[in-house]
Amino acid sequence: MSTSFNQQFDQHGAWRRNFAHRLKWLTSWLRESDLLDAAVGERLHELEAQMRTSRVMVAFVAEFSRGKSELINAIFFAGYGRRIMPASAGRTTMCPTELGYDPAFLPGLRLLPIATRLEARSLTWWRGEQERWVEVAIDVDDAESLATAMQKVAEVDWVSVDEARALGFWSDEHPQDNPVCDAQGRVEVPRWRHALLNMPHPLLEQGLVILDTPGLNAIGAEPELTVSLIPQAHAVVFILGADTGVTRSDLSIWREHLVTEGDPGETRIVVLNKIDTLWDTLSAPGQIDAQIERQCRISAETLGVPRERVMPVSAQKGLQAKIERDAALLQASRLPALEAALGEGLLGRRETMLRLAVDAGIVALRAEAARLLQVRQRDLSEQALELQGLRGKNGAVIRHMRARIEQEQAEFEASNTRILALRSVQAKLLREVYAVLGSTALKADLGRLASALRRPGIKLNVRKVYGATFDALRNNLREVQATTGEIQAMLHATFRQLNAEHGFALQAPAEPDLNDFVAELGRIEQSHLHYLGVGNVLKLAQHDFCDKLVRALGSRVRAVNEAAMAEVERWSKSAGAQLDAQLKERRRNFVRRIESVERIQQAAGGLEERLAEIHAHEEQLKALHERLQELTTLLTSQEPSAASGPAEAAVRDTLRVA
Repeated sequence: MSTSFNQQFDQHGAWRRNFAHRLKWLTSWLRESDLLDAAVGERLHELEAQMRTSRVMVAFVAEFSRGKSELINAIFFAGYGRRIMPASAGRTTMCPTELGYDPAFLPGLRLLPIATRLEARSLTWWRGEQERWVEVAIDVDDAESLATAMQKVAEVDWVSVDEARALGFWSDEHPQDNPVCDAQGRVEVPRWRHALLNMPHPLLEQGLVILDTPGLNAIGAEPELTVSLIPQAHAVVFILGADTGVTRSDLSIWREHLVTEGDPGETRIVVLNKIDTLWDTLSAPGQIDAQIERQCRISAETLGVPRERVMPVSAQKGLQAKIERDAALLQASRLPALEAALGEGLLGRRETMLRLAVDAGIVALRAEAARLLQVRQRDLSEQALELQGLRGKNGAVIRHMRARIEQEQAEFEASNTRILALRSVQAKLLREVYAVLGSTALKADLGRLASALRRPGIKLNVRKVYGATFDALRNNLREVQATTGEIQAMLHATFRQLNAEHGFALQAPAEPDLNDFVAELGRIEQSHLHYLGVGNVLKLAQHDFCDKLVRALGSRVRAVNEAAMAEVERWSKSAGAQLDAQLKERRRNFVRRIESVERIQQAAGGLEERLAEIHAHEEQLKALHERLQELTTLLTSQEPSAASGPAEAAVRDTLRVA
């Protein structure tokens, strides 16, 4: 039997933990070797945290009754020996549900009342308002009580049509999509707006986040889902029914919420569920396979995706087979093939991204540490030449040399005014960066779009205003890029001057490239361009819908701006830390030179003894440089999650010996 997604994710988690351990060992070695400056330490801490806390989100999207919750049970929770997510005929998951684990919170189910939709706050904002969530305690070791708690996400309320309209579940423009009224004229709506399950499940503890979304009406009523949560998922599993194929509502979800302009769709997997409904005892196996293949082909053509991205599955039979340990039924359910596609595609891409981030950080670290070793080596060589010139000299010459060193030291400290000026100008330019990308500027940029959306009537020019808003946001990043270019030019000039005057080995770090953030804004712009189309003209006439759209936009754009600011700040700190490290080395060098002269003055054999010590230090530096190359190479050349236990032990032993 093939490796399940759970097993692949376990291997992925072990690889990340091992890598984080190696980074921690390297940090300790650098600290003990006095090669860890503030910027390098922060970079290593970030890399270690990224490895330990990196989250992988898989979003499951489908119309009601496609077996979505059953598929989640089959892939992730079969080990409980029963269903955990509610999965029965008809509507089950009524509100978007996130399953994850945050050790900062006690295990439990948190539910946000649907009435919060009536308030002008984003879902992101509500996450921080603990008192408005309803808490339900869970026992993670009791499958029965856990399943009972999860039934909460299926709860509904009956409200008037006016209330349903205010909440976003009734449309006068599309009456065919409205729910059926009961005898009292009431409408069924979800009781909860959002659910968060915090659970120390082995997969969730390792960073897996599962997003279970409800059907078309609920998705459309919560723009933040399609503007923020679903686009951030590393994989989206879109579920169809094998018995129905692609229905009109399925196609609406796919076109309106999952396919955007310029999206290659590589992270989209289409699942044709319930293939067991096609298992007909009166048909030959070949006929059944041909029927399943025909449904897959038609679904692929309708959705416009390659046939290999449509995977037939029976979630119910797969869950049953795992619980009963029936290998034949599991293979017939075709669940292992889906798990392999999820594991190899999703986790493979995630590991590649993490490895690229780690490799880039390690290369930068190695260059910085090697530069410090180079400075120390040069200082020792200069000391050796200086001391060799004292051979055979009398006390007056030695006293003169001490006076000259002290004068150099005083001149060096006096020259710090240039460094202070550099820091002052750099701080001023960075304040400009933060002003351009900060919350005040973002509020002003999005305010123009919000104003255009709030105008009464049909908004014929909203697409133009929307495009202008994103042009302004991209221009902000380009303005920041120009500012960082100014800072970079200033760093190059100042570092060259300091290198020439004081023999430093300063090298300005690579200027941050903000093009990725510009591209991310483009993806955000495209991801919900459909909201401004002709099909949503009437929705755009509703102030509530427009406010939700702008709030959701704001949360995503704010995240991009904050990430760009963090990148600029990291670059600035790297330059400052490099300068601080070499200033520290130079001051330490002055102290060592004066101490050497003092020892020579006090003892006749002090000169040769000091030269021998310098030679020994040079050999130690050479050994440190070799060890640095060895240890960083071990980190950048490790195999991904298939790394074996003995290989891990060998790396650990090597680092400990170091």
